[in-house]
Amino acid sequence: MNTAQQTVAIFGAYGHTARFLIDEFHERGLGLSLGGRDPVRMTALAEAHPYARTHVATVDEPGSLDALVAGAALVVNAAGPFGDTTGPLIEAALRAGIHYIDITGEQPVTRHDFETYREPLAASGLLFLPALGFFGGLPDLLATAAMGDWAAADDITVAFALDSWHPTPGTRKAGARSAGKRVTVSGGRLVPFDYGQDLPTDWDFPAPVGKQPVHALGTADQITISRHLKSPEVRAFMNEAPLADLRDPHTPAPTGASDGGRSAQSWLIDVVVTRGAERRAVSAVGRDIYAVTAPVVAEAAVRILAGRTLPGGTGSGMRAPGEVFDAEDFLSSIADITWSRR
Repeated sequence: MNTAQQTVAIFGAYGHTARFLIDEFHERGLGLSLGGRDPVRMTALAEAHPYARTHVATVDEPGSLDALVAGAALVVNAAGPFGDTTGPLIEAALRAGIHYIDITGEQPVTRHDFETYREPLAASGLLFLPALGFFGGLPDLLATAAMGDWAAADDITVAFALDSWHPTPGTRKAGARSAGKRVTVSGGRLVPFDYGQDLPTDWDFPAPVGKQPVHALGTADQITISRHLKSPEVRAFMNEAPLADLRDPHTPAPTGASDGGRSAQSWLIDVVVTRGAERRAVSAVGRDIYAVTAPVVAEAAVRILAGRTLPGGTGSGMRAPGEVFDAEDFLSSIADITWSRR
């Protein structure tokens, strides 16, 4: 399949992360159908991207979503709060018979969508990939690469180190909506969790970050990982500096430093899996947790449209990316990510 002949629809197309998605898909030669709720902002978007179709679309009007996705081969939902948008966009994708990706980092939404749609969508012949971003898809792929040929592990730990975090307004809204609804994976079950319940511990990150105090998190990747990798414990941690930024209501939103609006923020993800006395670990580094979502989503879309997915019945329904793609090959194809085993 020639993906240059395909069109991708993006809902929430004037959001912070969506601007990176638009540039990434355009650079890869795919057609674009862009949609959002605000007519004024959509007019501005049409002027900025004359090569794209644009639509005023809202989740309250299914017909407007149908117009957005008409003629597209895949739709990307980039509009939060995702608790309001994933259901209508999934239904629009089903009506159109096209694939679906979203970029939510909201753990309760990811859990709800897997529990609600995984079985009903299994025979759809379409792929639905939720939470395909910095939180969710990227750690899921790293964990899959770390597991390798192990059929099961005793523990999977994802540790995030950010030098800072300037959250978007959408991130703040998502955090408020997720309060009191987060879980972690312990004893093979999803158990309630929320911030402030843990005491800080130390995590020895690869250089140049080194050992830092970290706090437990409830993340979307704990949901995706637990859906296809066998481990009774799936934990997530983050260092203190970005959490302090996130808690501070005066921390400003991200601003571009260079490279098409990417911020100067640096990040590192360290994933460790254990089995008895054995240990495997991979890590990845990059810039800007919002911008890096774009190449991950675009690479997934291109592979789906080209049929470059794993064999064995993982090509349909609501899936985690580690179920669908060759994790090592996928990670190595993203120029904005440097990953390695350690």
